[in-house]
Amino acid sequence: MREFKRTDRVADQLQKELAVLIQREVKDPRLGMVTVSGVTVSRDLGYADIYVTLLGEQDPERIKENLQVLKRAAGFLRSQIAKRIKLRHVPELRFHFDESVVRGQQLSSLIDEAVSTDRARQEQDDESADESGGETR
Repeated sequence: MREFKRTDRVADQLQKELAVLIQREVKDPRLGMVTVSGVTVSRDLGYADIYVTLLGEQDPERIKENLQVLKRAAGFLRSQIAKRIKLRHVPELRFHFDESVVRGQQLSSLIDEAVSTDRARQEQDDESADESGGETR
């Protein structure tokens, strides 16, 4: 059995090429700092779902605007990919906002907050035990 499926290899190559193309070739001033966080390709290689994150952008309106810019540039990006990757058929590109990174940051900050609250509560408990003479030896 093969170690990697062809769709995985194509997705990986598409991710690398798109990251470079979006940064260097798409000249739309509305486009922010876009990172290609993942690509999944359909089994028949007809479609590629590209998941992007936007550096420092949380505003839904800006996210929507950036996705519109990428959707308009999809034909150009697809033609550039056809020149760079040897495929019989270049998949149709569909762009999506990857919320997992934002969600991960939110969860991380919640965990940090819970840990600091827990430490503060532990320190208060230790201080009140010292003041009441509850220390046993």
